[in-house]
Amino acid sequence: MRNKLTDELAVCGMNAVLAIGEYNPETINRLFLREDRLQSFTGVCKQLAERKRPYKICEDDELERICKSIRHQGVVAMIEEPVIEYLTMEDLDLWAAEGKAGIILHDIGNDHNLGAIARAAAFFDVSFIILNEKGIICTDDHRDDYKQELRLTTSAYRIAEGGFEHLTVRKISNTAAFLKDASKKLVTIGTDTMARRRISDLKNVVKSSRLAAASSSVAADDQTDGKAKRPGIALVLGNEERGLPENVKEQCSCLLRIPGTGNIQSLNVSQAAALFLHTIFEV
Repeated sequence: MRNKLTDELAVCGMNAVLAIGEYNPETINRLFLREDRLQSFTGVCKQLAERKRPYKICEDDELERICKSIRHQGVVAMIEEPVIEYLTMEDLDLWAAEGKAGIILHDIGNDHNLGAIARAAAFFDVSFIILNEKGIICTDDHRDDYKQELRLTTSAYRIAEGGFEHLTVRKISNTAAFLKDASKKLVTIGTDTMARRRISDLKNVVKSSRLAAASSSVAADDQTDGKAKRPGIALVLGNEERGLPENVKEQCSCLLRIPGTGNIQSLNVSQAAALFLHTIFEV
């Protein structure tokens, strides 16, 4: 839940709040928790007291009112509302130079999917998520709150289980235009249920890319056990119903699909993301 008056976001769930307390404690303005959770958050409460910020022992009904969810798991942190900044060329150049992996989400509008993707991304050491600002990240109960500006939500944070604390989140306004430039610096892998090549071809795609070839010619100190440094990789995921539009697919380095029985047309986008991210992790 977003508090418009204080520019705060309610984050609930044990792992989500613990991660914020460990990695970004300065963003917590207030903490509300059940008494049985106090031992787990002793360090966070001490930091809040040092900063003269309040924390309060609450019952479940009050926690539910604060975060508008019964899935609070006994703790709610009110944090400074995250601001999603526009991607810069400096961001892109750094990720390419360091061989980072990331995700580009085109028209993904479900905050549960975003949270699940962020959780998988953090698990597989992904560094960034790029959102198209035209994608509406919203909750079923509060759609009108999120139609004007792209925002992260309480549900996305809870489902991510702390994943957002390990990710850089940026936004872009035009996916196809961005990919036209990004594909010169990263291996951009588009997902398409009708693609000729399969997810099992990903390793060879990366190895044969021009970026990988360029990396193999750099100085010896950029080599590891005689292998070329892995290029930066961006996985491009589209809307579950419509997939990626043609102008976006045309700008990707390659298109890959996940083969299946055909009984079901496709996987949930977060499931597909996890399979691709595992494959990228092993490249």
